[in-house]
Amino acid sequence: MTLEELFQRLADNPAYILFYFAIIPFAALLAGWLSKGEGHLSPWKYLYSALIFLVSVPGIFAVTLSVYFFLFEKRPILQTDVYTQIIPVLSMVITLLTIKRNVNLDYIPGFDKLSGLITMITASLAIMWFIDRTRIWVVSFVRFEVVIGIFILLLIVIRFGWKRILGGSNS
Repeated sequence: MTLEELFQRLADNPAYILFYFAIIPFAALLAGWLSKGEGHLSPWKYLYSALIFLVSVPGIFAVTLSVYFFLFEKRPILQTDVYTQIIPVLSMVITLLTIKRNVNLDYIPGFDKLSGLITMITASLAIMWFIDRTRIWVVSFVRFEVVIGIFILLLIVIRFGWKRILGGSNS
């Protein structure tokens, strides 16, 4: 099964997508009502962490997919799939805003890992877009494993630089 076939099946049965991306913000809202200002404490912060990851991973994937479609495939914006590109992002934003109203996101375990994931995806897309736009063709005797190693090294350097920029002098 390809991604296109998966997306087609999801588009043919949108009830699953709508239920999944509606139940998570509702669960965040319900947890906010039940926690009553104790969202930073142990059982609630792990529930919030699970909700954030359940909604953010598909949401980040949807944003990445949209960027890929618009930059590399030059797909018109009117061909955007509502179920796989818009609803996950809306659900992610609503869930994050709901949780942020109830608890400081610094207390949520693993939330900093999502920013690292976003940075790595952004860096990868930026490198691929730059290579695509420059139309550089390289005929080389370098093995493919070395090229992948160079790509990974570039990502590490970008990640280190990003931490230095955002971390200030304490890093």
